[in-house]
Amino acid sequence: MIAVTERPIVAAIVVHGPDGSVAASSHERRGVGPFFWYAEVAEAASGTHRAGLGNGPEVHACDEFRVSDERRRVRERTDDVVWPVEWSWERDTEALYSAWVEKLFDDPLEAQPSWNGLSAVLGDPARNLLHDHLGLGEDSGRQRLVLEPDCADLPFFLRAYFAWKVGLPFGFSNCTRGGRFGAPRCSQWHTNLDPPREPGDDLELMRRFLKRDVGWAIHSGSARTPADDDRTDLYLTKVAPASIRPGAVYADPYGHTLVVVRHVAQTSESAGVLLAVDAQPDGTVARKRFWRGNFLFALDPALGGPGFKRFRPIVFERRALRALGNREVERSAEYGDFGLDQHAGGVEGFYDAMDDLQNPTPLDPARALREVIQALDEQLRTRVRSVENGRVHVAENPAVIRMPDGAEIFETTGAWEDFSTPARDLRILVAIDVVRAFPARVERRRERFAMPAGKTPAQVRAELEALLVSETAERRFSYTRTDGSDWTLSIADVFARAAQLEIAYDPNDCVEVRWGAAQGSDEAATCTRRAPAQQQARMEEYRAWFRERRRPPRE
Repeated sequence: MIAVTERPIVAAIVVHGPDGSVAASSHERRGVGPFFWYAEVAEAASGTHRAGLGNGPEVHACDEFRVSDERRRVRERTDDVVWPVEWSWERDTEALYSAWVEKLFDDPLEAQPSWNGLSAVLGDPARNLLHDHLGLGEDSGRQRLVLEPDCADLPFFLRAYFAWKVGLPFGFSNCTRGGRFGAPRCSQWHTNLDPPREPGDDLELMRRFLKRDVGWAIHSGSARTPADDDRTDLYLTKVAPASIRPGAVYADPYGHTLVVVRHVAQTSESAGVLLAVDAQPDGTVARKRFWRGNFLFALDPALGGPGFKRFRPIVFERRALRALGNREVERSAEYGDFGLDQHAGGVEGFYDAMDDLQNPTPLDPARALREVIQALDEQLRTRVRSVENGRVHVAENPAVIRMPDGAEIFETTGAWEDFSTPARDLRILVAIDVVRAFPARVERRRERFAMPAGKTPAQVRAELEALLVSETAERRFSYTRTDGSDWTLSIADVFARAAQLEIAYDPNDCVEVRWGAAQGSDEAATCTRRAPAQQQARMEEYRAWFRERRRPPRE
């Protein structure tokens, strides 16, 4: 049982069995808006149960439901649509969606969870509140859904999966990818009520719908549509906790997308944290924290409209589905959060606004610096997994992986997409710049920090720069070299190798080169493979993109 509310009330969820005894209960309130309570009855007796949310004599909500001895389908089969619409997207169903997403990726804050594909998450009944909800064996049976979305697909797969389970409408568009002559634009809207192209049972219809219809249509331009465009699947939100919530989508200007999964509120002891998940070409789904190194932001009409977005509400009118436009969302009592304020203050204004959202109370400067170093640490450890995947692949498949031309190194298909790291490395270079510049940022934005009494901003900056040196020297991680041995690096080592990391993304190079090992060093002694000379020359040609921390526009 799950209870969801927009208000931070003090309450508990209690489930009574058919005999009146308490079958399950929980006082734990989760989330930072919406808020939810979760209780599970491991072995429910058949008969009528009652669930309630309340605090002593004050009851906020209650409901009765029956548990049957027989396993049966939740809904009748449908042949003319992928699934029927039984509910509508409103405040309550959006809150339930947010709670479902948060529970799906729930892990301790200090963990760095990752999964081998989305199916590994959906197939876990402890995470997925809708596990096998339809009674089709859709998450655990022999014919279960196996979903391997890339970063662009992930938010659409999650939204469609939830809509399918609950009976909500879902739609998606065919969009252009955009390029130097304009941002992505969308047309040809499709929904779950479109007649299937081929017959099949409910599970087969959904499998084809996700993998072929949605999967083939959604790409890196689908979320980067212009901020003021109405013909889009996602709309730009205001910078507010009620909008940037679990299930919201972050579209960066270069085509990467993430899904917000948790907002950890600031306390007197710790900074606020916004967590999101993304999917990588190798199938990995991993959790990331919001910060400038993971969430790139740039304003360029050719790149489209980056920022935090939400799926457009879909309404049923005149026997057809329709997505609300921007002004309709803005006027809606259920939503009301369309806005362009993410773009109003430029790049620095965006990051300043996000700082204010996560930490309304000024932060201790030293603690804040350690937070950004921790974020970079997590980012580097994620790169360790990506480079290791490439090492294993090359060991098993020694043929040279073809390197695409120009901007396609960031966006292609095949082994290069799976095992190269140009986009990740560009983000790490940006992240290094952010960490290095943090002491100066504290001096510039002194009003956002709890500056120590009796010290000038210049003195605080000097202390932070000294702390930066010590912290980056102490924080270490290891990677596996070509011969299988481990080599340890510090974050300070990575700082010193920033120039080498501008040309370290080619999976045809040995892992030692990909971590910037100096030629002739002990670290590089185990390197037995280099990228072809032609590929090395092209990386030198493209080096300016990485040195200038920018991605080239699509042709």
